[in-house]
Amino acid sequence: MVEVEGTRAVSEDTVVFEGKPFVVVGVPAFNEEKTIAKVVVEAQKYAGKVVVCDDGSTDLTAVIAERLGADVVRHERNLGYGGAIQCLFRRAKELDADVLVTLDADGQHYPSEISLIIKPIVEDKADIVIGSRLVDERSAYTMPWYRRAGIKFITRLVNNTSKHRIRDAQSGFRAYNRKSLEKLIMLENGMGVSVEIMINAKKQGLRIREVSATCDYGTAVENSTRNPITHGADVIMSIVKLVVEDKPLMLLGMPGIICLIAGVVFGVWMLQIYAAEHRIVTNIALASIAFILIGFFTLSTAITLYAISRLTKKTNNKE
Repeated sequence: MVEVEGTRAVSEDTVVFEGKPFVVVGVPAFNEEKTIAKVVVEAQKYAGKVVVCDDGSTDLTAVIAERLGADVVRHERNLGYGGAIQCLFRRAKELDADVLVTLDADGQHYPSEISLIIKPIVEDKADIVIGSRLVDERSAYTMPWYRRAGIKFITRLVNNTSKHRIRDAQSGFRAYNRKSLEKLIMLENGMGVSVEIMINAKKQGLRIREVSATCDYGTAVENSTRNPITHGADVIMSIVKLVVEDKPLMLLGMPGIICLIAGVVFGVWMLQIYAAEHRIVTNIALASIAFILIGFFTLSTAITLYAISRLTKKTNNKE
């Protein structure tokens, strides 16, 4: 179940948890030399350690972050947003972090709100906290319309898939406690990792809460290295893939059976024509063969994925 905090608190309501917990701020970065300095310096005020994952940047992102005292992990090549998030999770666990906060390197998030994001975790009210851009409707309508529409569409898909009641499934401003760092397993290297986390969180029984967070859309649009169309397509494909992996018999098995039945129907029709007229209608014969082949391979894939899923669940239960 997802709980939602009220509207964003103003700066004077920000709570700073001195001494505890040990907060690691993780920043996935790819060619962000224009903004990384400001993000690192601001985040250091609210974190015990700032970790920057330089995801194959070709500019000075890593150099600037290192000189400012950030712990920089470099990728030799660009692995994608998901690859950077996985790296930050591993590093946070190595550092024995109590809380990992992730925020984008393009300057769209306000590090001054980190204490608001981690507050439900410190109070043991949540395992994962999302800094949502859509909790406060007034703030939401300052977002460019195409971003707002895309976020709402993707969030609806996520909610239908995972039975969450999230308002912003694509926010990169999040906090994770130690339990979620240990339990969450990510395989997505692209933008779909945000969706993967939400779906896996539901399976692991992790508590999720949303709090209102501010976003600088001018900065986000100006400095973003992500194409919104490819971003959205990447996320939607990840949702499809995750759902198919989770329920292969329903999403692949049923279409496979339907295709097999259609192939048999076309085959019977072809035989009836042949019996009556002693000729083979090529189009009907090809349709029969095509449907049977598609159905067979789809059903075989569904059964294979189901077997793998069952084996994985058994292995995880034993562990």
